[in-house]
This record gives sequence, structure tokens and C-alpha cells, in this order.
Amino acid sequence: MLVCTCATARTTASAADTTSPAPTTTSDVPAPASSVTILQAINVTGVVPGPGLWKVTHGDHVLWILGVVPTLPAGIEWRSSQVAQTIAASQAVLASPGVELKVDTNWFGKLFLLPSIYRAQRNPDGKTLQDVLPAPMYARWETAKQHYFGDDRGVERYLPILAASRLMKEAQKANNLRGDGEITDRVAALAQQHGVAVVKPETTLEIREPRQAVKAFAASGPDGIACLGLVLDAVEHELPNFRARANAWATGDIETLRKVPESAYRETCQSAITGAGFAKALGIDNLPARVEGAWLAAADAALATNRQSFAVLPMHDLLDPHGYLAALQARGYTVEAPDAEPADDPAPASSMSPADGAAIPASAASTHSRD
Repeated sequence: MLVCTCATARTTASAADTTSPAPTTTSDVPAPASSVTILQAINVTGVVPGPGLWKVTHGDHVLWILGVVPTLPAGIEWRSSQVAQTIAASQAVLASPGVELKVDTNWFGKLFLLPSIYRAQRNPDGKTLQDVLPAPMYARWETAKQHYFGDDRGVERYLPILAASRLMKEAQKANNLRGDGEITDRVAALAQQHGVAVVKPETTLEIREPRQAVKAFAASGPDGIACLGLVLDAVEHELPNFRARANAWATGDIETLRKVPESAYRETCQSAITGAGFAKALGIDNLPARVEGAWLAAADAALATNRQSFAVLPMHDLLDPHGYLAALQARGYTVEAPDAEPADDPAPASSMSPADGAAIPASAASTHSRD
């Protein structure tokens, strides 16, 4: 059963899945007079198909890609027959891009690092957020803190970037939203079920001097004030868009995913980390480019070796006109979106899926920036 109470997200299920009962809607109760946006607890719930798959082809070899969003409705169960069948017929599954952290010490050494790591998460010299934030921003933080953290005063000593992370998690939880971990776990389980190899295109980050790394972070860590400011913007004004995008993903509504603006806070917060002095000292200031390069290399290998492969990517990397799909297209691959218009000359039935569409330029797949 599928239930939706979102006015902005259409409820169009993926063509590759069985039809669900028509969703019902109810009007939202007006938000209270507060700078904190409070959404209704009811959201899209039940079994949902998610979006269709992007198709990347090289000759008779194909790579199917599932896009995932970082925030999903808390009450959904994702079940896609298209994904299950595609993974079962694939020779490899490419995991989402990631970073593997290797610390050059044993478990005993890691234990001794814990106090240093704990201190590095706090503002230096015993300062609180009230001491380091501009007064207008702190007033906004105080309002959000009272609503989402209650009497927890420990968060006051966090670095702004860590306070921003905790605030976003609490705001999502309070509004019946959650992360995308279920999706990646389900994909891994399907691969294991069908005996399909999982390729992890991870960038390895090796910390040879962990104590020095912690000291470098403490001395020149990320300036997270801009990050916290954008997270406050998101919590105050953008949660309805988070809800709309979460519902759109659940119901396979690619059009809404293209149209609803994505928050700028993620890119700003990431830049605060990779642009900090400690990142340059550790050689990770170019980490996003390295992560993208590792995934593209894995995609090249999959398309060269396997007749069929499956991959998972963040949705923003599929919809960004300068993202991973554009890079694949620049390599000479054909890219097809799940909601593209049918081609004039259909491909042979052996290479077509019910969700296939016409080949389109990667730039036509998005009009928005990153989530």
C-alpha cells in the first residue's frame, strides 16, 4: 500500500513495477509561527518501486544505474522487480563511490587516539558555539537547538561543521525522513543472492601518522560556519523540498526530482572539509576528483568486460549536467534516461528493458545543482 500526503511530489510509479493502489492525499496543517519548519508526520509509506534505471551502453555491453537520494521517507519499503531482475542478469555490481580510510596503527593505538579525536571535535580553548558564531546566526542556532536537542548542552561545544551534521540528522528524524542505507544494503543483498560480484570503486585514504593527522585537524580544521549557516537555511526553509524529493524518489517521479531545487548545503560542507588546511596537509584536498576518477575507471572496466553490469550512484551525480553521466558520455558511451522519449528506431528486443528510453545528451538530464 502506498500513501502520500505531499502536495508537490507526483505519485507516478516506475513502469517496471507492479501497479500500486492510487495514493491518497490530505492537506497539511499550517506551520506554527516559528523559524523552524515543522512537517506533518505522515509521508509516502508502504512498498514503493523507486525510480527507473539509467542505461549506459558501449556496443552490446550495458551498464544499468540506479540513482539514490540521501533522504527518504521513513515509512517506505523499497521493492523493485526491475532492479532485482537486472542484478540477477548482471556479471558485476558497482557500489556507490566512496572512501576507504586506512589508519596505520593497531587497535591498541586506535584506542589511545580516542581522547585526541574527542578533543578535535570540540571548539578550541573551551569555546562554545555562542563564542564562535556571529550573533545573528547563533540566535537562529539557539532556536533550532531548543526544538531538536532540548536540554542537550553538549552540542554547544561541537565544531560548527559537526553541529551542522547533528542538526540535519535530528531535523530529518523529527520529520519522518531517514537516510538511504536500506537501498545500498538491499542492492548488496541481491548481488549476494544471485552470486554477482560486487566491485567497490573506493578511493583509499591512508593515514600513516594518525596522531599528526588529529593534530593537523585540530590546528587547521574546517571552517564550518558557512556550512552551519546553510544547514540552518535548510532546516528553516527547505525541509518541504527534502520531503518532495524523498517522495519523488519513492514513487519514481523523475520529473519532480529534476524540478525541485536541491539544497546547497552538502557541497558547501564538503568544500569546508576538503578546502581546510588539514586536508591539504594530508593530501586529500582533491578527494572528490579522486573519488570520481576511481568510479569512472570501474565503469570503464565493467563496460569493457561485461555484457551487463549494474551500479548505484547518488541521484545528483546523474542529474548534474557536469556529473558522472556527462563524463561517461564524453568517453563515447551512449546515455539513456528512464524518462526519455522513445527512440524513433527502437533497439533490438534483446537489449531493451520496459524502462528504456531514447539516447539523450547528459546535459539534458538536469537543470539543477547538487543535493
